[in-house]
Amino acid sequence: MDRRLTLYILLGMVLGVVVGQILNTSLAPEVIQQNVAPWLKLLSDIFLNLIKMLVAPLVLSTIVVGIAHMGDSAALGRIGVRALAWFITASLISIGLGLLMVNLFQPGIGAPIPDAAAASSAVGEVKELKATEFILSVFPKNAFEAMATNNILQILVFSIFAGVALSAIGEKGAALVRGADALAEMMLQVTGYVMRYAPIAVFGAIANVVAASGLGILATYVELLIEFYLSLVILWIILLGVGALFLHGRIWSLIRYIRQPIMIAFSTASSEAALPKLFEQLDRFGIPRRISGFMLPLGYSFNLDGSMMYMSFATIFIAQAYGIDLSIGTQIMILLTLMISSKGIAAVPRASLVVITGTLAMFGLPVEGVAIILAIDQFLDMGRTATNVVGNAVATSVITKWEGMLEVEEPEFVPHPEAPAHTAAGGKAGLELDPDNFEDARR
Repeated sequence: MDRRLTLYILLGMVLGVVVGQILNTSLAPEVIQQNVAPWLKLLSDIFLNLIKMLVAPLVLSTIVVGIAHMGDSAALGRIGVRALAWFITASLISIGLGLLMVNLFQPGIGAPIPDAAAASSAVGEVKELKATEFILSVFPKNAFEAMATNNILQILVFSIFAGVALSAIGEKGAALVRGADALAEMMLQVTGYVMRYAPIAVFGAIANVVAASGLGILATYVELLIEFYLSLVILWIILLGVGALFLHGRIWSLIRYIRQPIMIAFSTASSEAALPKLFEQLDRFGIPRRISGFMLPLGYSFNLDGSMMYMSFATIFIAQAYGIDLSIGTQIMILLTLMISSKGIAAVPRASLVVITGTLAMFGLPVEGVAIILAIDQFLDMGRTATNVVGNAVATSVITKWEGMLEVEEPEFVPHPEAPAHTAAGGKAGLELDPDNFEDARR
């Protein structure tokens, strides 16, 4: 089943497009909204709820075990500094590339201008997030509340304290470390079960979007879509190219291993949905869990490359649509503003739109311009979410290699036809290890 999961997800995407378009052309919008959309959305919501069920215990257990086994607090600090240096550099590249490409293509010129009411009702109230509020929100006042709300940044902070404390008390905490290790293994096993439902969830998510908007909406925004996705491709090339400088030929193996998390993120437009599978695949690529358990949660809060590029692209796109010419100095100020404001909204629904709206208001640009991109935001969100997964996978792999801790990836194993029924390498005769096989995830 796991070997064919990629094919099933692709099939779910294609069927979702076909069924969604049939529904869009054969049923009235009111019927779709009231009678069809809730059931299609249910298919994807079930999957997303199951994924959210996994995230908190998986992040907690992997970080606690990783830090407890690391033993060297200096190594933890060094990894953290290197990770933040990478994240800041990647953020500048992502936002800067977005500004460069939107100025080069100028897709906003001639875009349809919406009315202010449509934007305000769709975006809702935008609350300005002050720097002091963001810093305070990083530190949990209740660890259980942080886990209940899947606040990854707060879970990260609590887990670091717990891991360091368990490492400090030594043998007294060994039982808790073993329990956390078992919890991580259990969560990854449950991930394997949940992923079997992914193709159905992908079908529901895609069919729901296409049924509501129809493929015809893409024709209206074809220039924006093409130019934005071309910009994302360039960003992928940059990220993977820099990764190749560290990983050399293994960059191709990394791409092969993360193709399923990328597809899950793209089809569901949810970075969170891809997190458990990304943990598993990076395990198999050779990244110790004590590194991925620390890097991925941190990256999900500070290294959203696709989202940051989208925010700079969309902000200038809206200014172009209204015929507002922004100086280079103003655009640099927008870049720095997005650098800071994008770090505080990792768990906010429609987070990119909230940041864009706040940035527009800060620089005196028309907030109602957000309504221009609302119609196709789901299609743009799919691309930027997949890019977030790529950026975090590359960052985690590079830091691991930089630390000299990248292990040999799990080889393909095909036993001899006369091999015994059970083998040490895989447990069952005939088992072939590949990037899609969950059963032999590396500890």
